[in-house]
Amino acid sequence: MTQVSGGTYQSQGYHRARRAKRWTMVVASIAVLGLITAGVLNHFKIGPFSDKGAPVNFGQDQAAGSGGQAGGANGAQTAPDSKVLMPTGPAAEFKNTDTLGDGTQIAVTTLEGKKSGFTGKVWVWAPKAYKDPKFKDHGFPVLIALPGGPGFPDNYWMGTNLKLQSSISKWYAEGKSKPFLLAMPVLNPKNNGTYWDGSDIPGQPKMGTWLTEDVPDLMKANFRTIKSRDGWAFMGSSSGGFAGMKAVLKHPDKFKAAIASGPDFFPDSPLWKGHTKERDENDPKLLAKDLIARKGPDVYLAFQYGTKEDPITINGVKNFVKEYGQGPVHTSVKEIPGGKHDAYTYVPSMGQGPIQFISEQLSDPIPAS
Repeated sequence: MTQVSGGTYQSQGYHRARRAKRWTMVVASIAVLGLITAGVLNHFKIGPFSDKGAPVNFGQDQAAGSGGQAGGANGAQTAPDSKVLMPTGPAAEFKNTDTLGDGTQIAVTTLEGKKSGFTGKVWVWAPKAYKDPKFKDHGFPVLIALPGGPGFPDNYWMGTNLKLQSSISKWYAEGKSKPFLLAMPVLNPKNNGTYWDGSDIPGQPKMGTWLTEDVPDLMKANFRTIKSRDGWAFMGSSSGGFAGMKAVLKHPDKFKAAIASGPDFFPDSPLWKGHTKERDENDPKLLAKDLIARKGPDVYLAFQYGTKEDPITINGVKNFVKEYGQGPVHTSVKEIPGGKHDAYTYVPSMGQGPIQFISEQLSDPIPAS
C-alpha cells in the first residue's frame, strides 16, 4: 500500500494504471509528432521521405508496350484518320525532380537526339487533367518552354519557384488556358557565355533540330499528343523567347503559336561568323517577311515586356509588331507596368492575356476515336 496526500491509501494497481495511461499518451504524442515530422520532411523533400529521383510513369507504356514501338503487338491502335497520336515509344526513363501540391510530378530524362546528334536533359510535366478518366484516350496540346540565360545545364522553368506548372493548372481551371503538356529542354549545349540562337549553326551542335525535332519526338514517344500543328506551341523568355518565336516562324507547318517574353530579335551569336546565309535563314524578321510574302500559314505570336526593361527590348517588340504584325503573322502585345527582364515578372502576366491569345488558336484535348 502507498500513502498519498490526505492520508488516504490507493492500490499499487491504480498507480500502475495511471503510469500506463501516461505512457500511452507519450507514445501517442510521439507517433503524432512522427507523422507531422514525416509530412514536413516529405513536403521539403528531405531524407528518406523524398520522392526525388524516383521513377515516374506518365502512362506511356500503356500505349507503346514495355519499351515497344508504336504499332507493335502491345501497342495501342487508333484509326488512320485520327487526329490523335498515341505514345509511339520506346518509353523514356523519367525521374522525379519535384511534386506539386496537386500530386502532379515534374520529371527529367536524358534525351539522345537522333536527328540532331545532341544529348541533353529534358524536363516534362503533365497536368492533372491528363490522367483524368474522362480524358484517358485524348491527345493533349504541347507547350515547349525555353529559358533565357545560358539554358544549361538546367532549364529554369522546371522548378516550382516560378509557378509555371501550377499557373497553367490555375489558368485551365479559369478557362484561360489549354491543359498543356510541358517540355522543358536545355537551350544551349554548354554554359560558356556563348549562345547558339536555338539554331543549326554550321559546325556546331544542331540546337535548332534539337528543339524542333528531337524534343517534340520525345513528347510523341511518351504522351498522347495531337498530330497537327494545332497542338504545338512554344513559350520562352529573353533568348528563349527568341528561339521559340523563331521556331514558329521557321516551321509554321509544325508549330502554330508562341509566347515571347522580353525576346531578342536578331541571331547575334559570334558562331555565325562566316555563315551569313545560314544566319539569315534564322532571322525572325526575314522569316516573318517571307511568311507574309507566301501568305501563310497563319501563326500567332504573343509578346510581353516590362516597362523597366532595356529600351532595346521594348523597341524591338514595338518595331517588329509594327513592321511584321500583318497578314498571316498575328500578334498581341502585353506591357507589364513596372516589370523587369525576368521570369518572375513574366509568369503572372501570361495569365493576363498572352496565354489566352495562343490558347484560342490551339486545340483542346481531342479523343482518339
